[in-house]
Amino acid sequence: MVNMIIDGKNISAPKDTMLLEAIRGAGISVPTLCAHEAVSRSGSCRLCVVEIKKGNRSRIVTSCLYGVEEGLVVDTKSDRVLNVRRLVMELLLARCPESDVLQKMALEMGAKPQSRFVADTDKGKCILCRSCVRVCEEVVGVSAIGLFARGSQKTVGPPFHEQSDVCIGCGACVYVCPTGHIEMISTGEKRKIWGRRFKMQPCDKCGKYFAPVDQLKFISKKTGVPFKELSVCTECR
Repeated sequence: MVNMIIDGKNISAPKDTMLLEAIRGAGISVPTLCAHEAVSRSGSCRLCVVEIKKGNRSRIVTSCLYGVEEGLVVDTKSDRVLNVRRLVMELLLARCPESDVLQKMALEMGAKPQSRFVADTDKGKCILCRSCVRVCEEVVGVSAIGLFARGSQKTVGPPFHEQSDVCIGCGACVYVCPTGHIEMISTGEKRKIWGRRFKMQPCDKCGKYFAPVDQLKFISKKTGVPFKELSVCTECR
C-alpha cells in the first residue's frame, strides 16, 4: 500500500493505482469526461487535474494518468486547480457550445456557460477524447473509426468519412461517448450509425430485434460459437 495525503486526509491506496481512483476511493469528487473504465486512459479532457506536492515543489498533473506515490500531498480543490479546470472547460465549450453535458459541468465548477473564446459551429459535441476510437480498437477489436486531419480540423469517424466496411454496428462507441456526439438510431429491423445501415437480428425465441447481424457474425467468427446459438437474446437464454 502507498500512503498519501489528499485534501488533508491520510489516504492509502494499492501500488500502481492511478491518482484518480485513489481520490475517488477516498470519497472525493473529481470531474472528468474521458476516463472510462472500459478503455485505456488518454488524459484528453484534462478536467481531472490536481495539484501535487513533493518536498518543496508543486505542480499540476492529470490524475487519471499519474500513479500514486508514497508521501505525495495532493490538493484537488486549490485555487490553481480550479482555475485550470475552468479554463479547460471554457475551451471545451468553445469547441462544443451546444453540448448540454458541458454546459451542466461548467455551471457545477463555476465556469462561465458562455466561453470567452470564439465558438466553433462545425464540431458538434465531439471533444476528441478518443474513447470511441479506443473502445472500437481495444474492446471490440475492429478499429472501424479513428482520428483524421490535423489541428482544428481534426475529427473522429470512419476513414475518409465514408461508410466503413469493418464496422459491425455494435454501438460500443455510442456507449462510451461522454457528450452524446455519436448518433445511433435503431428502429425495429434496422440500425443506423456512422452513415451506414445495419440489419438487426430477431431473437429466435421472442422475436425481439436485439443485435446487428454483422455483430453476431463477427462474434461467431472470433469465438467459434455457431451463429444459431447467438441468435437468441440475453433475456431468452
